[in-house]
Amino acid sequence: MEKLSKEEIIKALAGLPGWKYEKGSIIKIFKTKNYPSTMGFVAAVGGFCQKRNHHPDYVLMKFKEVEVSFSTHSAGGITQNDIDAAADLDKILI
Repeated sequence: MEKLSKEEIIKALAGLPGWKYEKGSIIKIFKTKNYPSTMGFVAAVGGFCQKRNHHPDYVLMKFKEVEVSFSTHSAGGITQNDIDAAADLDKILI
């Protein structure tokens, strides 16, 4: 899969509220109710991404926030697969 240009990424993210392009990845911070919800969220995202065979990086920000970050390492940046994964993730979580 080919890497998208910065302009293509910015245009795609215009339709994905909360997602931003930063440090070569697309990133969104999700808020949860409490620590058990945070861990359940991480597990749910993990299962969703395993089915897609496209895995994000996670950063547990606080016990009620999780940063999800997509990039395609083999392409060296953001691909359409990352944009699609973010859009589909929003559909099931929001």
